[in-house]
Amino acid sequence: MIRARLAAAGIDLDQLPPGTTPDPVTGTPGRDSVLASLRSFMRGTVNTLAGYEIGPERAPMLYPSISTAWRSS
Repeated sequence: MIRARLAAAGIDLDQLPPGTTPDPVTGTPGRDSVLASLRSFMRGTVNTLAGYEIGPERAPMLYPSISTAWRSS
């Protein structure tokens, strides 16, 4: 699933060096290290974010003054 989502976003993990060892010249992490990090992120973050709800009165606003004027009328 991770590879498919990245591919849909135009990211090709096959460009990274294979294995877990970073590239000695550029320092780019190995493909297996990146996938392990992404798996960890997905396991620890997605469920937390999916359960997060913002109430309509607390929604972040780009221009809060417009919202204030709208609610007062």
